[in-house]
Amino acid sequence: MNPKLNHKVTLIGAGPGDPDLITVKGVKALENANVVLFDALINRELLKYAPNAKRIFVGKRKGMHSYSQDEINELIVKSAFEYGNAVRLKGGDSFVFGRGAEEIEYIESFGIETEVISGISSAIAVPTSIGIPLTKRGVSESFWVLTGTTSERKLSNDVYLAAQSTATVVILMGMSKLSEIVSIFKKFNKNDVPTAIIQNGTTANEKIGVGTIDSILEVVAQNKLSSPAIIVIGEVVKESNKLRFFYENIILESKQFQPV
Repeated sequence: MNPKLNHKVTLIGAGPGDPDLITVKGVKALENANVVLFDALINRELLKYAPNAKRIFVGKRKGMHSYSQDEINELIVKSAFEYGNAVRLKGGDSFVFGRGAEEIEYIESFGIETEVISGISSAIAVPTSIGIPLTKRGVSESFWVLTGTTSERKLSNDVYLAAQSTATVVILMGMSKLSEIVSIFKKFNKNDVPTAIIQNGTTANEKIGVGTIDSILEVVAQNKLSSPAIIVIGEVVKESNKLRFFYENIILESKQFQPV
């Protein structure tokens, strides 16, 4: 611990992937950082705003060795004591399924000053980037944002509740549970509900798959979609001008095969 330094940790939400979608306040905090601890999903271009800071990768990737959350917490505190002004850079918004609250609680238990700078959540920005409005008058009055995988590595029970509503449903970290999600929505007769999968949303590597609950598993297989991706389920999906052509084709095809 260096007693001459002002020990502080700033938690910054980096946004959904497009480097231009970080906030101005977030950029200013990066410029003043002495050390940056960053996640796997943040755009590396953002590190240019902290050219003189030490960079520490603490990302998690499925199937690869990574730091545990406890190890990350300890490393953040150690870095703050050693370097003074530390930035924790997390994808999306760190308080939306980002475990930011847990990190802040741990850091503050050591008497370290903290600040949280909100990020643009991928749950909102990614659907919006392809023209999907999460709410639209006369179509959807509300939306759910759910995690597809809980801390016990299971599907959230809230999916059963969401499937019974008329709200738009946005599921993060749900690709490994997609078949289970589909079966739940089918159980509540939602077979024809429009569904979109957006992989690497707002980035140059973005991939999109569009269908219905009945067809989305086939769409994912055909387009070789995988994590990280966001699942959007609801009538608002076909309100997107970018996706409307697809759904108009579905309607035309269904009419062609109707018995005379």
